Amino acid sequence: MPTSPGDLVLDARDLHKTYSTGRSGLRRSRVSAVDGVTLRLHAGESLGIVGESGCGKSTLARMLVGLERPDSGSIEIHGRDVTRVRGRDRRLLRRQVQMVFQDPYTSLDPRMSVLDLISEPLVVHQRVSGGAARRDKVAELLSLVNLAPELMHRYPHQFSGGQRQRIGIARALALDPEVLVCDEPVSALDMSVQAQVVNLLRDLQRRMGIALLFIAHDLSVVRHVADRTAVMYLGRLAEIGDTTTVYEDPAHPYTRALLSAAPVVDRSRRRLADRIMLAGDPPSPTNPPTGCRFHTRCRFAQQRCAEEQPVPRPLDSGLDRTVACHFAEEISASVVPPTQVGRPATVR
Repeated sequence: MPTSPGDLVLDARDLHKTYSTGRSGLRRSRVSAVDGVTLRLHAGESLGIVGESGCGKSTLARMLVGLERPDSGSIEIHGRDVTRVRGRDRRLLRRQVQMVFQDPYTSLDPRMSVLDLISEPLVVHQRVSGGAARRDKVAELLSLVNLAPELMHRYPHQFSGGQRQRIGIARALALDPEVLVCDEPVSALDMSVQAQVVNLLRDLQRRMGIALLFIAHDLSVVRHVADRTAVMYLGRLAEIGDTTTVYEDPAHPYTRALLSAAPVVDRSRRRLADRIMLAGDPPSPTNPPTGCRFHTRCRFAQQRCAEEQPVPRPLDSGLDRTVACHFAEEISASVVPPTQVGRPATVR
C-alpha cells in the first residue's frame, strides 16, 4: 500500500508476552518479557529502542515481525490487526514488516548461495517468476546495499561480517517493506564496520521512505539513527519521545541513569556524564517489584511508587514525549544535579 511521509504504518497497542521458565518448587515460574507496550511508527521515521539486556527489546521486535505471537494486545498495519487475520491476508500484511537480525554469522544459511538467500522471500511470496527475473532482482538488491552483483553466486563463509549484514539487509528489503525492524544490527560487527552499516541503513531509509525500528545497546548509535527514542525497563516503556529531548532532558530516573553510564567524549556535555550509581541489584524478571518496577533502585522513589504502577502519560511541559513516572514533572524541573541527589527513600 503506497504511503506518504508521516502516514501511520504500524500501531502496536498494549502488547503482552509471557514465557514459562519451568517449575520453581510446586509452582511454574513465568517471565513477563513485554508488559503493556504501546508504540506507533510512521512512514519515513526512525524509532530507537534502548534498555538493559533482558528488558524485552528483542521479544518486542519479534512480535512486531510475526515471529512471536503476543498473549494480548494488537499490532495494526495500515489499520488492520495482523494478530486477528489468517492465511493470505496475514501474509500480505506481514511482508510489510521485515527484520534485520543481530548476528550475520548465524542468520544466513551457510548451505545457500547469496542468490538463493536473497531470492527466497521473493519465491515464497511469488514476486518473481523465472531464473532471469530472480537474478535481475537480486542484482538490483545487492547494488542497493553496495555489493557487486557478481557476488550472488558465492556463499556466506566467503564474506566478512559487514558484508554478511549487508546481505541480510538486502534480503529484508526484497519484499519492499514499509517497516524495517533492526535488532542490534551492528553489535556483532567491528567498530570500523558499524558506522558503514548504520550509514547504509539511514541512506536506504531516506531513499526508500521506509520506517525504521532500531534496537541497540550503544546509545550513541541510537542518537545518530533515531528521530524518536523509547527506553525500556523490565518489559515496560519508561519513556518515549523526540531523541534530542530524551537525551538532553531525560524525565524518567532510569533514563537519566542509563544515559549517565554512556561514555562522554565532549567535556562540554558533562551535565549527565558523571555516573549515577543505582541502588540495589536488578530485580528478578520472574518476580518483578510491585508498582513501578524501577522503584527499588530509584533515588526519587516514594511510597506511592511501590503501591501504584505509573501509566505512561504526556508531560505537562507540552513536549512530544510520554513518561511512566509519578513524579516526572518534579524530577525534570529539579535543579539538583542527579549525582547529588540522596539515596532512595525507604519503601516497604
